[in-house]
Amino acid sequence: MSDLKQKVARLRQAYAPHEHRPLGGYLAAMGTYAAVTGAIAGLVRVTGRTVPERPSTSDVVLLAIATHKLSRLLSKDAVTSPLRAPFTRYDRPIGSGEVMEQVRDSGSSTRHAIGELLSCPFCLAVWVATGLTGGLVLAPRLTRLVATALTAVAASDFLQMGYAVAQQAAEGDGGED
Repeated sequence: MSDLKQKVARLRQAYAPHEHRPLGGYLAAMGTYAAVTGAIAGLVRVTGRTVPERPSTSDVVLLAIATHKLSRLLSKDAVTSPLRAPFTRYDRPIGSGEVMEQVRDSGSSTRHAIGELLSCPFCLAVWVATGLTGGLVLAPRLTRLVATALTAVAASDFLQMGYAVAQQAAEGDGGED
């Protein structure tokens, strides 16, 4: 066992000699993702659900927008910060109700990796898309309903931002007709 630990230590050093990278935490996250994906596949099989040969374009668009919104909601929204707090530290607001956080580096590679996952909408999107896709097979009506709500919120976000830009432009020209 000691020989294996030495090989792992050499591998870590060779991979990132000047920076701490939580490779063990990344392995744990990948293992968890594989287990979750396997569980979804197992549920699909046990329940006898049929997997569509090809998802409809409308479902792909719906899940894409819902994945974007839920990933940002979980990883950046100020209101969901208590979920991330054990793994991240507040840094600053970044506008539109979102916050920037730094990953806590407490010496635990798993805690560090979870902090990176939870504070990165791009990283979290893989997990969210997998869950929504599994939901589309296991509970399609409920998943489409939830995805529709998330898509409506995403559209509202863009409308709110567009309105704010238009309002600033109108106020910026001095109000002259």
